[in-house]
Formats: sequence, structure tokens, C-alpha cells
Amino acid sequence: MKLRNVAIIAHVDHGKTTLVDRLLQQSGSFRENQRVAERAMDSNDLERERGITILAKATSILWNDIRINIVDTPGHADFGGEVERILNMVDGAIVLVDAAEGPLPQTKFVVSKALKMGLKPIVVINKVDRPDARATQVVNEVFDLFAALDATDEQLDFPILYGSAKEGWMAEKEEGPKDKGMKPLFDLILRHVAPPRVEEGPFRMLGTILEANSYLGRIVTGRITSGSVKPNQMAKVLDRDGKVIEEGRISKVLAFRGLERLALDEASAGDIVSIAGLPQATVAHTICAPEVTEPIPAQPIDPPTLAMTFRVNDSPLAGTEGDKVTSRMIRDRLLREGEGNVALKVAESEDKDSMEVAGRGELQLGILIETMRREGFELSVSRPKVLFLKDEKTGEVTEPIEEVTIDVDEEHSGIVVQKMSERKGEMIEMRPSGGGRLRLVFYAPTRGLIGYQGELLTDTRGTAIMNRIFHEYAPFKGDVMGRRNGVLISTDAGEAVAFALWNLEDRGPMMIEPGWKVYRGMIVGEHTRDNDLEVNVLKGKKLTNIRTTSKDEAVRLTPPIKMTLEKALAYIQDDELVEVTPKSIRLRKKLLDPNDRKREERRKEAEVA
Repeated sequence: MKLRNVAIIAHVDHGKTTLVDRLLQQSGSFRENQRVAERAMDSNDLERERGITILAKATSILWNDIRINIVDTPGHADFGGEVERILNMVDGAIVLVDAAEGPLPQTKFVVSKALKMGLKPIVVINKVDRPDARATQVVNEVFDLFAALDATDEQLDFPILYGSAKEGWMAEKEEGPKDKGMKPLFDLILRHVAPPRVEEGPFRMLGTILEANSYLGRIVTGRITSGSVKPNQMAKVLDRDGKVIEEGRISKVLAFRGLERLALDEASAGDIVSIAGLPQATVAHTICAPEVTEPIPAQPIDPPTLAMTFRVNDSPLAGTEGDKVTSRMIRDRLLREGEGNVALKVAESEDKDSMEVAGRGELQLGILIETMRREGFELSVSRPKVLFLKDEKTGEVTEPIEEVTIDVDEEHSGIVVQKMSERKGEMIEMRPSGGGRLRLVFYAPTRGLIGYQGELLTDTRGTAIMNRIFHEYAPFKGDVMGRRNGVLISTDAGEAVAFALWNLEDRGPMMIEPGWKVYRGMIVGEHTRDNDLEVNVLKGKKLTNIRTTSKDEAVRLTPPIKMTLEKALAYIQDDELVEVTPKSIRLRKKLLDPNDRKREERRKEAEVA
């Protein structure tokens, strides 16, 4: 069979999507004069803005009459669920490693999954043109990593290529030759990656990627395990337990050809295709011929570690900026997201007035909220809370622990170690990583890491790089210190006045600007002390008929704290919410009335007593 299926796996920002760009260009997938965006596979707006891959995507290229299906995967640990199931579709993996940074947590996580599935990796050392590149040491680190992950002798005997995806060349030696472009990588894929395994029997395919299309409806992508499929063919959908979800007719069979998707008259076993026409089919379902009864086993997905409550926006400004504001709309949108994203768990809360969404990390949940607000949704979300597990045998409460890798300049390492120990982090390793930098590895509870990213950048003057990945569930580590400062809360509704904000500057930094709409119970700034303070930001200047230079001095305000979505989610406490609308991000107290807040405080004190 003239087919190869390969995934590109690597840590975030090591150059996967740029590599796919070069492979597409040099295989002749584009016309000479065709204009193609940089990082062509990052197709949605959020991916382009942030420079990260969020959703796995497939493409295919033709080289020496052999079709190579390539799957580009996300590199961030929060989107690991995408990668775990993509490995079902491929027979080989290109492990891309930065020549300066070496293998980082996400590389380790994905490689362990790939090795367990028996995939034989190709190691590509990318960015050898960096001034701080240390390719030989990085190869040794990769070998040590594979050995630590119990790779077989066959897997340890991996081929290595060096190169620069940005400059568009790969070679067997670090210094080149550079004139052959990507040809060495293409040839190596054809030699090293086995043709797809094909099983006997009628048509079967495991759903791996799900997307919605306004014209074709639901489209499910996966690899055909056995048989062949044609448009208008009858098919049924089985869940993991073999229960029939639906029966129907396949309306379209689509295959990836470069960046295009073309309709096929027939697709056979081994190929990666997309199927339309089955409205109930989703990820981890088996789409098959009517006579099949056994589903294809799906890879188990690691459990979520963080949960957030999504509820209706009930603030006085609700409905003024978004058009999707009802609980039914929010519920339907979240359930739809849960169907296609297997790493997310969506459930209704006990009181039925909100939805609980559990995921891998703050970034994954933040991306979901950002996507929803761009679609016109208004909602309020709670602080992320960690999901604890109870050990069935001992009854002991366990919590998720993450492996945290921090690359930092030597001069800032002391403050990082101190802050991580305050957050119950345990240092495992400390070693130089070249260029006067240290690599610190910790095991720390997820609870302690919420909101640490911003603090780390402040402590290290923006020079530290932190990577996190789920490690294991371990016994509860004890209380972790939360936010030290209280907040300033508005006492009234209206538009903020510059004079009032100027007078309140000694109380703490503000989060709003003059002219912004505020309401009772909304958080307008951070208090310099540890208690909350109610303030009036609507108070104007009392006008008199005396005019003097000292009386009429111009109000010069300190610039306010700019709250991004991720910053806001990390900042709030349990009794606070983030109000998210298409135009604004506001912080507020859960209970807007100060009397209700006092009653709730007294109730909690009585419970403790």
C-alpha cells in the first residue's frame, strides 16, 4: 500500500507547525504563485493570535508516488487529550526537539504514550541555527528520556536528523548539507515508518477528530481500520461498549490533499478520511458497516484535574454587550464542546442553575471561555478548583501533582525556589541548561500553581519559562497560601469618575478607568491591606466659585491594572466571579449586596466554631 501515516509531536513552540509548512511547500502541494499564510495549519483566530496549536489537524502530501498523511498536534500540556487519541491514527511519529531547550515535559508525556503504543519514533533536532544550540547534548538527553520511559531496543535505535524548519532544510549532520531541503526527512519517513496495518473484514473506523460544518453538519475524522467506504453507503455508530447509537447513510467521504479537502468516490483501509452524514457520531465512537457488532477499543484518556463553574451572567449590566445570555444557550454550547473534546467533562451542577466544566488546566478552560465570548456569549465563571480523589482502599484524600520545569537565569533561581516551596513544591532536580541559565524541576500540587505564572514573570523580570504537566495523584499536601490582598468594591452603580479614582489611589491600584460602567458589588481595584473595602468611585468634585491653581490641579491617574481573562481567573477568590462578555472582563463578588456578604461571613464563622 502506497500510504504512510505519521504524527508530529513536540513541546509547545519547538516548531511543529512551521515544519509542516515546509513539508507542504517542498512537496509541491502549493502552486508557485499561490499565497499561503505562515503556519498554514493554525487555522483559527485564537491559534494565530497566541502562536500555539490548539486543535489537532491532518494534511497529506505526495512524495515519490507515496501519499504521506501528516497529523499536526498541539504542544501545550492542557491540550494533551488531542494528542492521546491522535496516536491511534498513525504508524510513526516524528519527535521534534529544540536544539537549545532539549526535551521538555510535553515531549516526555507524548513520547511515553507513543512508545506504549509501539510506534517507532524519528527524532528531529530542530533550530540548530540558534546561537545557543547544543545538538549533541540534546540527542543524549532524548536517548536518556527514551530509556527512562522503558523504550524497547528497536525504539531506542531511532534515526536522527538535524536541521532548521524555519530555513527549510534537514540533514544527517548538524552542519548540513543544506541544499537538499526537506528531502532527507521525506525519504526517512518512507523508509522508517511502516505502511498502515490493515485488518480483514467489513468497514470499521474509530472517530478521532470532530468538527462542525454549516453545510455538511457533523464531520468525524479517523483512520479506516478495515474494509472500504463510499458515499451513500449505510453505516451504524457504536459507542465504546458496543451499544448502537444510530444508523444512517454516509453523505460524503472527504480526504486531505494539501490544505484542501476533496470528496472521494471510495476510501480504503489504512487511509485517514473525514465522514459526514451521521449527526450522533462523535470522538471514540466506531463508525462501521451494519453487520459489525464489536467496537474498536479506544485509548483511555487521562482524567481532568481542574473544574470551573459556568453560570448565567446575573449582574446589573447583563445582556448589554452579548446576545447569547440564557442558561439554555450556555448549557447547549458546553454540552456540544464536551462531545468533541474528550479531555473536557461537562456536567450540570446539583442546584441545576450552572454547569461544571472540568479540564486539564487553566489555559484549556481559558481558551473555551475566550471562544465563547467571541461567539457572543455572556457568562460568569468561578475560580478554578482542583479535583480531589478519594483512595478507595485507605479513604485518604489525594490531589493532582504536576511536574513543573522552570528555566531561569541563575540570579533569579533563589526567589523561584522560595516561592515554589511556599506553594508546597518539592525540588527534584537543578542543573545548568547553558547560557547562565538553570533548569529547576519540581513536583508541586496543582492548587499551588493556580495564578503563579504572572508572579513568576514578575519575580524573574520576564525571563523565566515555566512548563507544567500532570504527574500523579498524591496525598493532600496541606493548605496553600492564597491571595494576600483584599479588594476594593464599588458601593453604587453608575460611571466611574476620575476625581474619585484619584482620591482612592492611596487605597491601592485600580482595575477600572474613568467613564467605565460599574455596579454595586463590582471589584474596582486591589486593596493595599488584606481586608475588602467598599468604596465610592462615582463621587465627583464639589464645585465652588473659588478658582486657584492649587484647587484646580489636573487629575493625573496611575494607569490601572489590565485584567486579561487568564489573569482574572487566577486572581479571584472562592467568593468572587469573573463576568465575561464579548466586550469586557469584569471582576465581581458572588453576592452583590453587602448585607448578604456579611450574613454569609457570619454563617461561615458559626460553622467553623
